[in-house]
Amino acid sequence: MATTKTTLFTEIENIIGSLNIDNVTNERREILKPLIDFIQSKAATNQEIRINFICTHNSRRSHLSQVWSQTMAHYFDIKNVFCYSGGTEATALFPMAAETLRNSGFQIKTISKNENPVYSIKYADNEHPVIGFSKKLDDDFNPRSEFAAIMTCDSANEACPFVPGAEIRIPITFKDPKAFDNTPQQAEKYKERSLQIATELFYVFSQINS
Repeated sequence: MATTKTTLFTEIENIIGSLNIDNVTNERREILKPLIDFIQSKAATNQEIRINFICTHNSRRSHLSQVWSQTMAHYFDIKNVFCYSGGTEATALFPMAAETLRNSGFQIKTISKNENPVYSIKYADNEHPVIGFSKKLDDDFNPRSEFAAIMTCDSANEACPFVPGAEIRIPITFKDPKAFDNTPQQAEKYKERSLQIATELFYVFSQINS
């Protein structure tokens, strides 16, 4: 029986359709190239593609990167992609980061409420949700070997010159929207950072020949 490819939620599809990879500068493309090469090498040999996005507190940029990466893999129908996130310490997924994803069309459900809430983040009806919560990079929830470690913030990049189990360590850093917390620009700046991350990951997965 023929199967129908699961589509993304409409609002997410619309956002992806509005992204412009011309906004990805040549400098950023050079920074992104090692990740493209890693994904391509795995895809070419039908291996599982594990990507762990790492930031200091695993609260903002690493989660936005994890969610958008998993979404773009689905959008471009790149198989066997498993995206994770972690920190040099565990805190909590910052509520504005979750709200920014919700405003982009992701269906977000709080699975447990405590100092470090656990969220279910869905991008399509029939796909497994991304499970979002703050954790250390070597948490049991994350892979122990055969993964790319993507350093999404300068402080984590400096603090972790070596990531145990990683096949490759790639610095792809983003400015922290935390600088605008409790300001009138907060929602705007989180959206801006989310869209930058989405655009760059759209570019990455658009380069993969599956």
